[in-house]
Amino acid sequence: MIPAEEQAQRQAAIRALLAKPLLVAADDAEPLMLVRRHLPALSGWLRRETGWRLTADAETARLFKTAPLASGDATHPARGHNKEPFSRRRYVTLCLALSALARADAQTTLGSLADDVLTAAAEPGLAATGFMLTLDTRSDRADLVAVVRLLLTWGVLTRVAGDEDAYLSAGADVLYDVRRPVLGALLTGSRGPSTITARAFEARLAELTAEPVAETDELRNQALRRTLTRRLLDEPVVYYDELTEDERAYLVAQRHNITGRISEATGLLPELRAEGIAMVDPDDELTDVRMPEQRTDGHVTLLLAEYLAGRARAPRGELLAFVRRAAQAHAGYWRKGVTDPGAETELLDIALEKLTGLRLVDIDIEVTRDGTGTVIRGRPAIARFALAEPTIREPGSSPGRQIRKATAHAASTIF
Repeated sequence: MIPAEEQAQRQAAIRALLAKPLLVAADDAEPLMLVRRHLPALSGWLRRETGWRLTADAETARLFKTAPLASGDATHPARGHNKEPFSRRRYVTLCLALSALARADAQTTLGSLADDVLTAAAEPGLAATGFMLTLDTRSDRADLVAVVRLLLTWGVLTRVAGDEDAYLSAGADVLYDVRRPVLGALLTGSRGPSTITARAFEARLAELTAEPVAETDELRNQALRRTLTRRLLDEPVVYYDELTEDERAYLVAQRHNITGRISEATGLLPELRAEGIAMVDPDDELTDVRMPEQRTDGHVTLLLAEYLAGRARAPRGELLAFVRRAAQAHAGYWRKGVTDPGAETELLDIALEKLTGLRLVDIDIEVTRDGTGTVIRGRPAIARFALAEPTIREPGSSPGRQIRKATAHAASTIF
């Protein structure tokens, strides 16, 4: 039996790794200390239950997650300092910057990094794909600055002097320290890139993340358990209809064992329903998309979830009209400009991005007699945001009974 204090420390350590798979001493001193203190137990659990590898030293702790999500999943992109999602262009720039930093000295400047990135971008193989980077325009420089600030957040770079805003506006330089131990821990995968032989991108990615093929029943069951545990840790909801037949059968049979082990290790609580499973965080820490959330965008998202919970599907035009009406009704509380012509488009896009990331809706293209249009379909878990009719208690009811406001509800067979 593990003492309660030790169990709490292990949970705190593994939760820190799930929230931030790369911990750096300068920014994450306390969780890094816990990870190092409980490294054998943590690495053993992660290797056994997920197949993930954990390393830690005095400067970093790195959880090497393999194949957490489908490569085509774009619902959780990297984001810049002002929360804008990374474009494909920025991802390419990030890769070029990392390549340049791998060959850089212990210190570098933004100007020097820019020169190295430009040189790499001019390589014939990359230029043949249509990628072009010049840094002649502010938007080009903004892409590089977004990449650098992401590297600052990760702890790969430490700013010594200067500021990126000055580089954007006046071309002033910025000096950085390069943390090589952190840089060396970034890449994850089951094999080194130099061993990849495929030429097409998807094939190369598949080789980079490929795992050994299970050849016995015991190894196949182990692979199923690891795959399902990864998904339950990584995804907001795991729906049975998205699993293979073998995965679904194994999860149905072993759901209590799998979710029990996850709950014991992380403190997450299982919500088991007919359509799937969600591991719920009672502390609301292990998520990059919160629901519900305050301010205008959060309120729009909550109202939209309620609206979609009562419908199987809704055309995009219908939702735009709904957001326009909501903006008029809540104009006094929402940010300025929400009733301006076209403002509903941005509000709807932000809300749908959140709902899609939480696996609450799907966005489809539907062809009808009237043409082609975008349709939003609610997933089962969105039922938790449906509203019940208010119940008014008659005068004279027992003191403990009060007027019940409309609250989220769901039948026992749905989320």
